[in-house]
Amino acid sequence: MSLNATPSSERIHIGIFGNRNAGKSTLINAITNQDLAIVSDVAGTTTDPVKKAMEILPLGPVVLIDTPGLDDEGELGVLRVEKSLQALNTCDIAVLVLDCSDVFSEMSNPNIKSLLEKIEAKSIPYIVVINKIDKESIVPLKGHISSGTGVPEEKLFLVSALDKMGIEELKEGIAHIIPKKKETPLVSDLVGKYDDILLVIPIDESAPKGRIILPQQQVIRDALEAGALIHVCKDTEYEEILSSLSSAKNLLVVTDSQAFKKIAKLTPENVRLTSFSILMARYKGDLAWQVEGAREIANLRDGDKVLVSEGCTHHRQCNDIGTVKIPNWVREFSKADVEYTFTSGGTFPSDLSEFRLIIHCGACTLNAEEMKHRIEVAKEAGVPITNYGTAIAFMNNILDRCMKVFE
Repeated sequence: MSLNATPSSERIHIGIFGNRNAGKSTLINAITNQDLAIVSDVAGTTTDPVKKAMEILPLGPVVLIDTPGLDDEGELGVLRVEKSLQALNTCDIAVLVLDCSDVFSEMSNPNIKSLLEKIEAKSIPYIVVINKIDKESIVPLKGHISSGTGVPEEKLFLVSALDKMGIEELKEGIAHIIPKKKETPLVSDLVGKYDDILLVIPIDESAPKGRIILPQQQVIRDALEAGALIHVCKDTEYEEILSSLSSAKNLLVVTDSQAFKKIAKLTPENVRLTSFSILMARYKGDLAWQVEGAREIANLRDGDKVLVSEGCTHHRQCNDIGTVKIPNWVREFSKADVEYTFTSGGTFPSDLSEFRLIIHCGACTLNAEEMKHRIEVAKEAGVPITNYGTAIAFMNNILDRCMKVFE
């Protein structure tokens, strides 16, 4: 991925919701001016949430999420509706699409009511699109719809996705409610102009050939924004490179978590040290909560269940960090024989009651809304949650040292 390309996790996520045949897919095609979504008169054409990263003016970089109909029926239909409602967990903006000829009956659908309740509970900005106005001899007035549905007029947009009527107004409306960018920087508040930052990136069997992983790219990009002087090396070259930077007054070392133990031993106490994963925990989640979660590793007992969850899906190597290294390190540190459950991608259990602890990846492929949701679900269930880097730092007795970076 280019350093200039906006990762999917950093884009505004816009969820498109509504009943079957309300015109959600047609609306996406109209907004993007491309035939991205499959369109059919057959109800239930979209059977799973489909994401598409786009650049849409005047919105900028976004991810559009086309979801199955909220009125789907049958055993599979129930599962599809559940997937649609789950998609809300990743949304920065929600768009509810209603058929112009059936607005009031659609609003009475229990699943649409549930969607709106979740939107309100999560404080997600939303708009309601009244679609297919080309089929009405008399275009319904916003005031009439607003009074009948309780949706404020300013949130209502009348369009014909098929004829692209009202689409530009809709895009402008969405652009005006885009939430503010996340205030927490990744690393740019930790280094100033001309400060040195040394990034330690091991090259082993799990390293992607020909590229560096997303958190490393993002730290480089953010450090460039701060005007820092960036140095990058492998762990095998670290001692020599560190020695060449001995005169640096405000040096920050950021290492891959898997090399934490080795790098910490070689780094003087007066040099600031943290990891890419810890930076991601602060950037996308609740670092203080995840620090407390890491400390719970010391309290694990035989038979406890631990969930190891990753945001992305990838081919697992023989020495995979999530399924091999983390369990081995936890076993060695806690001396406990615990049971593990592994999830990846969009899969994250809604019921966490069986788990004693959750160890999550750095979540570089998840947007902040999704990671925040997962942390909130863990909090509500009373289950401690941490992430790879924070857990590894704790198990190597350097977590307190790494946290000093943020003081």
